[in-house]
Order: sequence, then C-alpha cells, then structure tokens
Amino acid sequence: MRGMHPITLDRAWPLHGGAATRRLEAQAIAAAGPHVLMRRAGLAAARLALALAPHARQVWIACGPGNNGGDGLEAAMHLQHWGRQPCVRWFGDEHRLAPDAAASLARARAAGVPFTDAMPELQPQDLAIDALLGLGSARPATGDLAACIAALNASAAPVLAIDLPTGLAADTGQANGPAVQAQHTLSLLTLKPGLFTGVGRDLAGQVWFDALQQCATAQADATLAGPPPTRTRAHASHKGSYGDVAVLGGAPGMRGAAVLAGSAALHAGAGRVYVAALDSGPDLTTDAPELMWRAPAELALARLTVACGCGGGPQIAAWLPQVLAEAAQLVLDADALNALAADEGLQDRLRQRRQPTVLTPHPLEAARLLGSSTAAVQADRLAAAQTLAERFGAVVVLKGSGTVVAAPGQAPAINPTGNARLATAGTGDVLAGFVASHLAAGSSASEAARHAVYQHGALADAWPAGQALTASALARAAN
Repeated sequence: MRGMHPITLDRAWPLHGGAATRRLEAQAIAAAGPHVLMRRAGLAAARLALALAPHARQVWIACGPGNNGGDGLEAAMHLQHWGRQPCVRWFGDEHRLAPDAAASLARARAAGVPFTDAMPELQPQDLAIDALLGLGSARPATGDLAACIAALNASAAPVLAIDLPTGLAADTGQANGPAVQAQHTLSLLTLKPGLFTGVGRDLAGQVWFDALQQCATAQADATLAGPPPTRTRAHASHKGSYGDVAVLGGAPGMRGAAVLAGSAALHAGAGRVYVAALDSGPDLTTDAPELMWRAPAELALARLTVACGCGGGPQIAAWLPQVLAEAAQLVLDADALNALAADEGLQDRLRQRRQPTVLTPHPLEAARLLGSSTAAVQADRLAAAQTLAERFGAVVVLKGSGTVVAAPGQAPAINPTGNARLATAGTGDVLAGFVASHLAAGSSASEAARHAVYQHGALADAWPAGQALTASALARAAN
C-alpha cells in the first residue's frame, strides 16, 4: 500500500517490532541511497502536520539527537518553505550527528527555520510535533528531555508523534519512563506492535502509516486483527448446524456468570445452549428462556463446546479432569484458569489435550499460569501470551487494552477494538460465551478467538454515548 493512510479497522495490518524495522530500514537505505528515507519521512510528517492543523499559526517541533530528530528537522524545513512558521527545539550535538541527521540539520538551517530553547505558548489551533526519540527510546528520558516531554503533554495544542510517541516501547506498548501523550502518531516504514496494546493505545492517539515507498519483506512479528467475515446462514440449515454450547460454572452466589456466558453464546448464534450450574439451587429466572438447564453430570461433553469456569469458584476444579479429557471443544475462563494454575496435574492434562482449546485469562490469571507477576505480564503482553500458548498447546486470549490472541507456532494478533466501557463485571463471561459460539459454529480455535474478541470490542465501540454498558446488555447486543 502506497502513500499515507490512517489505520482503520476494516482490514488486518502487519506489525513489525524494533529489530525487524531496523533490518528493513538498513535494507531500504542500502537500496535507495543515503538520506532518501529521512527526506521521505520528513515530507510525510510535514504533509500530515499541514492536514491536521491547517490554521496553525505556530508549529513547534521538538527534535532529538538521532534520526527521529532528523525526521523532525526535515519536516521543519518543508513547513518553513510553505510559510507555516515552524520553530525547533533541538537536543542534538553537531559533532556526534549521523550523516543523514546532519544533512537534515543543514537543510533546516538553510531554509531559515528558527531554533529556540523555549517552547512558545501554543493555542489549540497550533501543533506540536514530537520528534525526540521515536524508535530510539532505549532508556528513560531524564533532564531536559523529560522536561520537554512534560511541556508537550501540557501544551494546549495537539501533539503529532513521528514514528512513536517518545517513551513508548515499540515491541511491548509499555512506557519507558516519561512518555509523550500524542493525539496523532505517524508510524514510518512499518507499523509497530506497541502502538496497539498496553498503554500504547492511550499514548498514540490516531495512528497513521507511511511505508516511505518501501514494501516490507520481513515476516511480520504480529498482526493487527481485522474484522471477522460476515456469517451467512444457509436456508437449508437447522439448529444443529450451528453447534451446541454448554456453560459449566455458576457456583453458589455466582450463577449470574454462567447465565451471562450462556446468553452471550445464544445471542452470538449458537444453535443450542445448555447451562450447567454448580449451584444446585432452583434455575434462575432469566430473560433468555431458550437457555436449557442441566445438571453438570448430565452433559454429554464429547458432543459439546464447553465454556468452563464462568463463576465456577473453587468447585470447578473437581470437574476439570473430566472436562479436559472429554470436551469436544473447550473455552477455559476465570476460575477454571485459577484451578489450572494451582494444579500441575491439571496442567499436564491440558497439555495432553488434542481437541480445540482456548484460554481467556486477564493479566493476573495469566501471571498465575506463568508463575510470574501481573507487572511482568503487562511488561510484554505479546511474549506472555505466546509463552502460554506454546506451553499449553492452546490458543490464548490475553485480555486487556489491545487484547492479544496467540496460538502455537503462529505470530500473535492484537485486537484493535474495545474500550474502557468493558471494565465492568461480567464482560469476561460474555467473551467466553462469544468464543464458544464461534467454536461451535465451526471456526478453528484461533479464528474463534480472534473473531469473538473483535466482535466483543466492536460492540463496546458502538455503544451509545451516555448509556451504561452492562454485561447482560452486551450479550444481547450480539445478534
């Protein structure tokens, strides 16, 4: 794809981490010649700046000491030629500049770009550009660089980050010390995974992409997931065509979790849905009379797609050996994951499964399974999800901002949909029901996970403003 594009949700996008991007950059420079890529990057940044702030009276550009700063200097030169009043704060040392950045510095000076140590008082119609570190954010910013980041974040003008918001790790989506809060990010040459998971979604704002007239030849490190295909139902079909889902969970005091998962599977299109509650009390009165209640021992597991754990409490552990051995297809959520984490024997049984299996942990549950900490999981979400997938031979859905879907032997996918409205009780049970429904309908475990996660987040993104999102309403919105 040529030219500059906003990253939209209507297709999948390949993602390349820092190491792959540097290899591609070296290949591109060798093929195109010195300074060509930086000139293209600066021109792309200047064009986007003009489009984002057409009425700006001032454009303040914070340029770091490396090639990201060189991109900013190149952009300043173009904006100066176009009469857009750029002003540069430069943190470089002329005696230590790489050749391309030195060439851009000379071009900016020749164009008459003003340099200053003070940040002007920007107005909302103006623009600030972060060209401090980009992919070079190896260490936390300190001193004047940290003060500049704080000034960018306090500015009344919107911020455009070139390649990456300074302080954001390209591979993990975590902040490395002080970080720029951008409203727009122009990712250059490749799209980086860190823009779409962890705190990256909050720091990057709207992401734009320019391949700088290059075609990435390296295998992608990850994928930004696209929308699932539209599912059409043949006229000559029946309820058995779309699979049977059973929800096993709902310990005393937690029956609602099992009902939510069942309702979600029902509204997502499963042919039949059974709810097997571990609480032996009377069946819950729900607004979904289509749900069929069964005792756990009555489930014909070998013919069912089972969503196991939803509100299951400690009692779910007793059922896991049979479920792991017999379930035709399986989604393990919540308390089932906690039981697995506490029992190496159950973990061995999970590894021995050959039937399709999806695990849906949040970061704390993932940490328990890995024997690590939530902080360690969040520090590298893609690696944590992939480690779990390889360890247990299952598809893993690591929930959170930029949910990661990992499968053994495959590059992970990052989901682009969803928002903080999903931070409410029961939405995880709804997701488990969605995954089970997709599995029952015939999708592979990896496809079921990706499609369900995308659907789950897209529903939240389309939620009416001012209307509270509840898990039960989210489940009903699936159809």
